[in-house]
Amino acid sequence: MARGQRINLADLAGVVGDKSPVELAAARIDAGPSRSAALRDLTPNPRNPRDDLGNLEDLASIADMQLQPAVVVTAKAYQLLYPDDAIATRYVVINGCRRLAAAHKYGRVDLDVVVNDEIARDRVTLISASIAENVDRQDFDVIEEARAVEALVRECGSADGAAERLRKTKGWVSQRRSLLELAPELQTALRRGELALREARALARVPVWEQVSRWEKALDRQDKKDEASDDSTPENRPVPPSRIVAKALREFDHNPERLADALHGYLGSAGVHKLLALLTERADAVLPH
Repeated sequence: MARGQRINLADLAGVVGDKSPVELAAARIDAGPSRSAALRDLTPNPRNPRDDLGNLEDLASIADMQLQPAVVVTAKAYQLLYPDDAIATRYVVINGCRRLAAAHKYGRVDLDVVVNDEIARDRVTLISASIAENVDRQDFDVIEEARAVEALVRECGSADGAAERLRKTKGWVSQRRSLLELAPELQTALRRGELALREARALARVPVWEQVSRWEKALDRQDKKDEASDDSTPENRPVPPSRIVAKALREFDHNPERLADALHGYLGSAGVHKLLALLTERADAVLPH
């Protein structure tokens, strides 16, 4: 599945549009003069809304050449905003966290940086710059986007202020924030592209303890619809792996082998071994000694 697409429960062959980028022209930063900083002097932004920096292979050339400097603030300026964050280096990287990670991975010892404490003049500006970093370099997935929006709402003091800062409608901000009301299982399904964004927004309006069961019922209805369709062959209508696991889980009592096969296909050998180790650990904790 292409990155950023969503499977619609009403039509599993259809695709919902790309992940929505955050447009933040106001947070773009003038590069200015750059200097070289040793990696030991640089800490990635602890408040970076992005959980996963993604595949860094596209930045492998940084070992020999850095095309664009990272934007940093001094540790002093950063800690005036976030005094509880432990910073042991001279600078905090605000724009360029992926470049910093790639420099470590591919053996570079320093990084070209621009020091700009102006973006640390307040928390709203710093968060906005962090959002711009992720949008311009590597799009958020929708949950990371929602977390970033929520953080900005808290700092702005209102959803209206965040909407104005992001140049989005109040409805868009409200919809993104609602995704954080989803059950963890549904957030994962959304991030993996197995749950349509519009279906996720609808489920977010349901009490959290009912969300997963409603989604499973919708999947069951779709399964029955697919089975009744002449075009529902695996070739024409691929089934997301999580649906295969969910169905096998419901049939565990009379067909445990199916769940084993589904989990192996979903997690891979390494994932299965990790799961077995965790299950063994928990089983040992409850068994009498």
